[in-house]
Amino acid sequence: MEAVLADLEAALGHGFARPELLARALTHRSLANELAANGQAPGSGHKAIAGTGDNERLEFLGDAVLGLAVAEALFGLHPEWNEGELTRVRAQLVSRRHMAEVAAAISLGSHLRLSRGEDRSGLRRKSTVLSNTMEAVLAALFLDGGLEPVRAFARRWVMGEAVEQLAEELRSGAALGNYKSALQEQLQAARSGTPVYRLKNESGPGHRKRFLVEVRLKANEGEPGRPLARGMGTTKKQAEQDAARRALGRLMAAAAKAGAPAVDAGDEERTEP
Repeated sequence: MEAVLADLEAALGHGFARPELLARALTHRSLANELAANGQAPGSGHKAIAGTGDNERLEFLGDAVLGLAVAEALFGLHPEWNEGELTRVRAQLVSRRHMAEVAAAISLGSHLRLSRGEDRSGLRRKSTVLSNTMEAVLAALFLDGGLEPVRAFARRWVMGEAVEQLAEELRSGAALGNYKSALQEQLQAARSGTPVYRLKNESGPGHRKRFLVEVRLKANEGEPGRPLARGMGTTKKQAEQDAARRALGRLMAAAAKAGAPAVDAGDEERTEP
């Protein structure tokens, strides 16, 4: 196993003391199910991680570790950025699309462990599978070597030139007004639902209008949705962008706390800007 994964370990910049962690991070549930059907799956519960388990629990941990490593790096690299700018850039860097690009850059797809059927279907080239597996691999890095190898990988592959490109967009103003897209991408990546915007209040004379908009997380049709945040602006569009910015910040902060909810049902009246 060590010899097969040597190229990947070189790209990750880390030699695994427990290569079974990396093997598990690379194992799609289709293979785990196939092995289970053949009586080859490991035990469950508190037993040690083995190479034939699937990687879905590791994806959960990797998402949080990745968010922390990127947030820490951005915080140190750009002291001039405010909270909204840091949140916006982090969302782009940890997005499903960007992580799939990172996975492709290190040829992660060639190392995926899939069932025969899924391998023939081309699943190892699917961006969602690549990004999820990349997160699982980062969790394996963290469990095997601590946060430092994750930091090093993030600096080299996740951030790299992408940070400077995003910084240039911020300087030009191109990225500042797109929090709605960033929020939608974040919610889609987490399979949480769809953001919907509702005008809550309109005040001021005609030439100095102020709009209060609330963004809600709508999981299913016919549901009122869960309140995420409210925003203010001199136009409805500005208020929506402000609400999306605040909601995105809360979601990212919640993710950094390893699954703590961004807002609960009783927060609706506490989301005033």
